Amino acid sequence: MAKKSSAPLDGVRVVELTSMITGPLAGTLLADLGAEVIKVENPTDGDPFRSFRGGSYSPYFCTYNRNKKGLTLNLKGSHGRAAFLKLVESADVLIVNFRSGVMERLGLGAETLQELNPRLIVCSITGFGESGPYADRPAYDAVGQALSGISSLLLGADAQITGPSIADNLTGMTASYAILGALYQRERTGQGRSIQLNMLESTIAFIADPFANYTMAGVRPDPLMRVRASQSYALRCADGKLLAIHMSSPAKFWTGMLQALDRMDLASDPRFSERVARLDNYDALAVELNKTSGTQTREHWIERLVANDVPHAPVLTLPEVVEDPQVQHLGTFTEITHPVHGPQMTIRRPVLYDGSRDDQPLDAAPDLGEHSVEVLTSLGLSAEVVEAVRRGE
Repeated sequence: MAKKSSAPLDGVRVVELTSMITGPLAGTLLADLGAEVIKVENPTDGDPFRSFRGGSYSPYFCTYNRNKKGLTLNLKGSHGRAAFLKLVESADVLIVNFRSGVMERLGLGAETLQELNPRLIVCSITGFGESGPYADRPAYDAVGQALSGISSLLLGADAQITGPSIADNLTGMTASYAILGALYQRERTGQGRSIQLNMLESTIAFIADPFANYTMAGVRPDPLMRVRASQSYALRCADGKLLAIHMSSPAKFWTGMLQALDRMDLASDPRFSERVARLDNYDALAVELNKTSGTQTREHWIERLVANDVPHAPVLTLPEVVEDPQVQHLGTFTEITHPVHGPQMTIRRPVLYDGSRDDQPLDAAPDLGEHSVEVLTSLGLSAEVVEAVRRGE
């Protein structure tokens, strides 16, 4: 795998025993910073995300596993287990997102592994925590969204669950943040750490402000709670396209919006003349604004909002995002190529160091076991043992 020497995590080896999103995303974020990430999968079928939409190389899998090496091991086989322990000896970080207790039952708990490698950072990701009444339950994204309270802020009374994964992604990001903290501390102490985090708390932590408003100010949360406070609106225009505006609290944005929409009459309307009144009459103001937005095209209103310096954006579809001039200017998307599966578009790391992200590796996700020989040989294993491991022994 081609990797730039100046990447922030160059020289850090991460081993993953993960599947689906939370653990793989954590590893991908570290790989984007230059870490060597080795994804360990079972030899039979690997990460279940591989087979989404059929085959063994789905877009879902590719998204969360770029810039990694693929290794297959049977952790219950004698050779596979020995190879894993050898790999752990060389690792800086191990990421696991099995259910609570699985690693211990395999005889591979954090304490055992850190006896072998005291510098090892073990990050264990679960759905609900290592103990408690829900500890043994399975958890996926919709479960995390629902139990954390996020769903109650997104869904109306009769709504169906929609949108992208949120709880999964937040948990993966939280895990990468925790690992970076442990790596920095290890530079001072020389000792690894055992990290535990879960989807439930990672998702709750993401919506700290609704909880604070409820517990400190008695504000009853609902799906319009944030948009009322932030004075955010989605306006339907004459061409059927949607336009988002977000005025927040500065008075100049309220005035600018009225000028852009040529609705200065609303400034003297007692329902809207003060910010508190606008919050109390959010629905009525939305009706008035949509009456006006529906008279002209979205491009017409964008020109006027730009002229009046109002925070706004068109509500873009994903294909439109790819073609957006600002997104293209930033170089957000790029093409990478797998030697077997060919080219694919990926999203570049959103973080620049010294004004650049040229140090980011840009390698496609691996096939199942694609780098097994390379990784096992680098551990000093003989050709006979490597072959035994590949057979799942």
